Amino acid sequence: MTGFQLAAIVLSLTAALAYVNAKLLRLPASVGLMAIALIGSLSLLALDRLGVDVAGPVRGLVTELDFSDTLLHGMLGLLLFAGALHLDVASLGSDKLAVAALALGGTLLSTLIVGGLIAVVLPAIGAEIAPVEAFLFGALISPTDPIAVLGMLKSVAAPHQLETRIAGESLFNDGIGVVVFTTVLAIANGREVGAGDVVLMFVREALGGAAFGLATGYLAFHLLRSIYDYTVQVLITLALVIGGYAAAEALHVSAPLAAIVAGLVIGYRAPAVMSDRTKLYVDAFWKLVDEVLNAVLFMLIGITILVLPFHRGMVAAGLLAIPIALAARWGSVAIPLTALGRFRKATPHSIRILTWGGLRGGLSIAMALSLPASGGRDVILGMTYAVVACSILVQGTTFGPLLRRLSR
Repeated sequence: MTGFQLAAIVLSLTAALAYVNAKLLRLPASVGLMAIALIGSLSLLALDRLGVDVAGPVRGLVTELDFSDTLLHGMLGLLLFAGALHLDVASLGSDKLAVAALALGGTLLSTLIVGGLIAVVLPAIGAEIAPVEAFLFGALISPTDPIAVLGMLKSVAAPHQLETRIAGESLFNDGIGVVVFTTVLAIANGREVGAGDVVLMFVREALGGAAFGLATGYLAFHLLRSIYDYTVQVLITLALVIGGYAAAEALHVSAPLAAIVAGLVIGYRAPAVMSDRTKLYVDAFWKLVDEVLNAVLFMLIGITILVLPFHRGMVAAGLLAIPIALAARWGSVAIPLTALGRFRKATPHSIRILTWGGLRGGLSIAMALSLPASGGRDVILGMTYAVVACSILVQGTTFGPLLRRLSR
């Protein structure tokens, strides 16, 4: 199947499911698309068990699509740039200490908590997983997903400080989470990695990606201010994301962080040098890209269950991983915010809101699917999907009611 045919099938399926959701379920787009795709996929698996081979063609489609590669090296840069483009940079700057503590300290802390608990609990139920694989799962499940989080925030009226904090954290810990995952994966693959190597790898990836995004963002800004053709200006922003992401990967710096920083630069500086017409087109273009790719992503998350190798141990591990991930999320939020509370007054109930609002999504599944074959890979895949499904379908749908109840 050609790439064009594959894209045509995916877009057509996404449009069909979006129509069903809009006409019948009327759930938030991300939740509705994933729920319908998941129910459909589980129905196909059930028919397979009854001897009716209908899941095979769809499973082949998912395998050929390669969800991990499609997201990590295709959609992610566009989605992160679109999210960063519309973030309130002034508010983010005033809350930078909390965002940095949550994105960096919180991600590392959550990785350690999840990895430690999984390494202890799973062998007790007979699940095959090595200690380093437990921490690998901790690294890929700890970053909150900016795509899921930003989609959720559009449908609720969160306090401005909390909205900025949740959105900022989810954007930056996404890039940081990829760096942490890459580092732990190198250790899991048997590379001799000392403490100095870990720090050097982290600095090169994280700071290098941020610096690269800053440089390319300002280059694009100067190009935008020198021309007044909105078509060319939209193309410049598109080239900044796609070309910049590919260049960052070639330079071995964090491409996700580069896309985020470039988006922040353009979102903060470019409107001042754009005409009203250009601002309208650029804003509409990136909102449309964001909405369309979000819809595709959550549909793909739903059908990815078709390629998971189910067995009893994997299901048990997944059910245990859900409370462990939530407990780790609470600890990784409570510790930094409690420490910062001495210096800055926090929004009431912020720990509970940030804990429940820390959704996991497609990035975690993509990283899990990118793992090489090993004894614990199937268990990691099952735990990842269980946490992501619970996060989007349960936390995503109850976050608004929780926020309204705590705001009374």
